[in-house]
Amino acid sequence: MAEQSLWKVLLRRHSIKLLASLVIGVAFWLILRGGGLPVLPESSSLDGIRLWTWPAYACSVALWSFIRAARTRHLLRLVAEVPLRQMLSVSWIGFLSIFVMPFRLGEIVRPALFHQTGRVSFAASTGACGAERIIDGLLLMTVLGVSLPLGGPLDPLPNHIGKLPIPVVAVPAAAYSTLLVFVLAFIAMAVFYWRRQWARRSTYRIVGILSHGLAEFLADQVEKLSEGFRFLPSPRHLVPYVVETLLYWGIAAAGMWLLAWGCGIEDMTFVRSCALLGVLGLGIIVPGAPGYFGAFQGSIYAGLALYFVESQVLGPGAAFVFILYVTQLGVMFLMALVAVLLDRNSVAATPLSVTTSGDRLA
Repeated sequence: MAEQSLWKVLLRRHSIKLLASLVIGVAFWLILRGGGLPVLPESSSLDGIRLWTWPAYACSVALWSFIRAARTRHLLRLVAEVPLRQMLSVSWIGFLSIFVMPFRLGEIVRPALFHQTGRVSFAASTGACGAERIIDGLLLMTVLGVSLPLGGPLDPLPNHIGKLPIPVVAVPAAAYSTLLVFVLAFIAMAVFYWRRQWARRSTYRIVGILSHGLAEFLADQVEKLSEGFRFLPSPRHLVPYVVETLLYWGIAAAGMWLLAWGCGIEDMTFVRSCALLGVLGLGIIVPGAPGYFGAFQGSIYAGLALYFVESQVLGPGAAFVFILYVTQLGVMFLMALVAVLLDRNSVAATPLSVTTSGDRLA
């Protein structure tokens, strides 16, 4: 079967979603503008920036991007031995894809590239990447749940963000609700692994009502997918993964703390930065516009509104939001370029060549 570019395949199959995401992006821009939440800060808010904190923050993004990519080896080691160079190159391309592609369509890129290395099945790599998402969400929402009250939020919390009539008290409510969702997802993942034969039989019985062939195919995929969860009963793999994940989040929070201080938010603390990082993670869970545009900015403004008065949120906070977004996006592009140079065999070039056949990816 003729091979086609992954990017062309995704664009062709998801053109309607792409268009919808662009509409969402424009809508977010109009909402932020109408709500007095600047996407581009006023020049006056940029005057007092401690300029050295900008490249320092960029270095912190590069560091946590390295740890974020390298930790995946703990999830895949029981399935396949992927060299670190290949792990980094595939992950950095995947991270950029997740960030810039609409509706989180980039989530498929990393499993597809791991499969393309010839070392791991698409289903197993999808299971590992899915497990990574669940553990990330569980840990980050736990950090948010703990740090949010410890940071000393305003009392009472504002009943608006900028000019938008959105009560800031909705942030803690959403945080604890989402934490519960991730706890349930983790339990489901564990059951899915330890009772995978039951999951296979259940899939076959339910889908077999419609089609035995489809049921057999999906049951096979369920069993392969569960291979990506093989690290769960192994402390030797799970514990280092959790430790490196907490290190990754810790560096990310410390970098945001430094940048906020550099932008003039003097009362930012590490605990508040942890909460801010959690609010950002909460805000970009829902698929949306390319580059998380709008959701990213709105989440940071909402996080700042938990602890700072409006003059700080819309003054130095606007500079912080802008620099944070531009720096993360820029570093991700740079890391993706490094990825192509690191391993041209597994990530030959972008666009990347993968088949459109579901059988090939399975």
